[in-house]
Amino acid sequence: MDTIAGLFSFITTPVSWIIVQFHSLYGAVFGPDSGWAWGLSIVSLVVLIRICLIPLFVKQIKATRGMQALQPKMKAIQERYKNDKQRQSEEMMKLYKETGTNPLSSCLPILAQSPFFFALYHVLANIADGKTIGVLNQQLVDSAREAKIFGAPIAAKFMDSSEKVAALGASLTDVRIVTAVMIVLMSLSQFYTQRQLMQKNVDLSVKTPFMQQQKMLMYIFPVIFAVMGINFPVGVLVYWLTTNVWTMGQQMYVINQNPTPGSKAQDQYLTRLLKHATSHGEVKGRGKKKIVAAIVAKGPDRNDIERKFITALSKQGLAAQADGSVIKSSEATADSDAASGGAAKRQQPKRQTKSQRQTPSKPSPKK
Repeated sequence: MDTIAGLFSFITTPVSWIIVQFHSLYGAVFGPDSGWAWGLSIVSLVVLIRICLIPLFVKQIKATRGMQALQPKMKAIQERYKNDKQRQSEEMMKLYKETGTNPLSSCLPILAQSPFFFALYHVLANIADGKTIGVLNQQLVDSAREAKIFGAPIAAKFMDSSEKVAALGASLTDVRIVTAVMIVLMSLSQFYTQRQLMQKNVDLSVKTPFMQQQKMLMYIFPVIFAVMGINFPVGVLVYWLTTNVWTMGQQMYVINQNPTPGSKAQDQYLTRLLKHATSHGEVKGRGKKKIVAAIVAKGPDRNDIERKFITALSKQGLAAQADGSVIKSSEATADSDAASGGAAKRQQPKRQTKSQRQTPSKPSPKK
């Protein structure tokens, strides 16, 4: 880990500078040597990094939506080459290349923040050894070295010896309890985030190699974090737990506000939207209107969930419009008639009775 962290030493100066700026702010409130001041500085570093990564996250969402748009073609490839897995994989890769999509795009945020993660690890490793690094002078290093979070110094690790922990002014029991709890929380948050994605926000009607990979990662990642976590300083555990919580909250927001078509989350979202439209007689909110407009634009290509939504609206006497609004079905019919030029309906001839049909019509008198 130290060797990998050393590769990102070029970014330790800006990372240490950001931490020092936040520390000066929180130190004025909690005290410069407080564990809260140093811990909240690390949390704020995570928040700042994740805010800067929001454009990349938006790009990730768009790429994911692009993958979802390919689901019908991917399903066709699966059915065509269901007995030839190698050919199936080759055709899938060819489809990705032709459409410019990347099934690994979901890894972009993790890759982008990796340099900051390893840089922080490098900073904390030097603090544990009492060495200055970046903009951290000896006074700040000594302050950070002995700052404690629930009795555990931010530079201590689960695998540290009792002598090393004692040198940091703490007990080995406190360090191992705090780090163990944080490792468990870190692993559970990672598992829950991935599980939420797989169960609620994935179109399960199409099985792809990417989905199988994501399912494996759901179980592998928490184990990896648990094994690696015993070698992470408390400060790095704070960093990673914070970024996991941020990711979980960010994902919950996306699932609730812009679910993947064909997923369980979309079914739940459209159920809520139907209740909203029924009770108010309209769709309020630009985001909601945008989703309704997208469903209308699909026409016959709508999935089962979207067709059910349109049918349910119709049963409630409502009709979805191209701009995402919802109006009464009678108004939609009137608009359709007006758009066709207001042509009068063709009147059917009045139906004659049986006696009228049997009575011959009198010829008109000659002039």
